[in-house]
Amino acid sequence: MKVHHLYSGGKDSSLSAWILSQLGYEVELVTVTFGLLDNWRYARETAERLGFKHRVLELPVEILEKAGEMAISDGHPNNAIQFIHERALEALASLPEVERVSDGTRRDDRVPLLDLPKARSLEDRFGVAYIRPLLGLGYKTIRELTEKLFVVEIRESEELEKADYEVELRHLLRENGIDPLEIFPKRHYQSRVLGWKREIRARG
Repeated sequence: MKVHHLYSGGKDSSLSAWILSQLGYEVELVTVTFGLLDNWRYARETAERLGFKHRVLELPVEILEKAGEMAISDGHPNNAIQFIHERALEALASLPEVERVSDGTRRDDRVPLLDLPKARSLEDRFGVAYIRPLLGLGYKTIRELTEKLFVVEIRESEELEKADYEVELRHLLRENGIDPLEIFPKRHYQSRVLGWKREIRARG
């Protein structure tokens, strides 16, 4: 059984990938890009270190531009990030070889997160199974598991080399003369997985 898993290289999407692999799925990691930057390569580096297959899925830049308009209009990035995530899931689910899609969204997330009607709609429209391994896990449990499994780098979002949607959205805002810190929180920390902890790798 193969699952295509949206992947940023962060701890949530990495933990989800590991859980899926432990359940017996063949996991292929998929990182979304809009072609403005090559930050997807950070996710590929992490995928290779963790031993997962990886591919890059390029979405139309018009989706990012629409998200940028939403972020500017709202004065915050929440709806924009949600919009991108939904389009990413739809694009992945529409590929003919894809039968199962997955992501790293968790119980305590506000965005991106599909509610139950949207999750069912995704499955019905594209004929896929939508799997969310972290949906029942809270922050404390996820922290415990990721600290056990991975070497993790945590830095402020503006400084961290990462491969999530936010990077190209921030870039687009700058290209339009807007300081991303007018839209995004000024002090916001995110993670990137650098590899397995030594003891985990040794067991593998």
